Amino acid sequence: MTTISIAALRAEAEDLTSGIADGEPLDKLAAALITLAVSASVTALDRARLDAAIVQCFEAGATVGQVQEILALTSGLGVHTLMVSASAVLDAASARGLIDADAPFDADRQALWDDRVGNDPFWTGFSAELPGFLEAMLRLSPDIFTGFFEYCAIPWRSGTVRARIKELAALACDAAPSHRFRPGFRVHLKNAIALGIGRKAILQALDIAAAAPEHRGTD
Repeated sequence: MTTISIAALRAEAEDLTSGIADGEPLDKLAAALITLAVSASVTALDRARLDAAIVQCFEAGATVGQVQEILALTSGLGVHTLMVSASAVLDAASARGLIDADAPFDADRQALWDDRVGNDPFWTGFSAELPGFLEAMLRLSPDIFTGFFEYCAIPWRSGTVRARIKELAALACDAAPSHRFRPGFRVHLKNAIALGIGRKAILQALDIAAAAPEHRGTD
């Protein structure tokens, strides 16, 4: 198994952004919201840093809705458990004859797939990084599949924080030292580039990620 280092993620980001303009650095509000995301991440949850990050956000002009939207986005890191485990569970269950992994979707599952995934470029991109996880999740549990999409949509549906900031916040959480979730990191990095975010802001978000507190436990 390959060990994913912070240095490797940084090098990947520098390589993918080498041909784009430097652009503007993060403004005060964007930096505060990304810092909040990293501080509140379940893989680094630190109450003192969280308290300070919340204050920093409000001092930078954030609204309560923006703070909550970033926290909802960050809490979605928990779905990475489903992303990584779905194919593993399906393979093990299939090997034991507990499920037919190759059977066509029934009508209800196909309707869910068409409604939630279809040709959405975001999920196409994520599936390229974690092949088969969506299909496996749907085969195993339509309820979990539906809940996954409903929860992930919350911070994107409310829309009080600009998409570019949310992509950088997600990128930073995925790149944090105690998480280093490369599939999500790659997706959000490519999305950030597609949104026209400059190299300075992307690398600054990675600097915020690298400074994430060690997860010492939560009292």
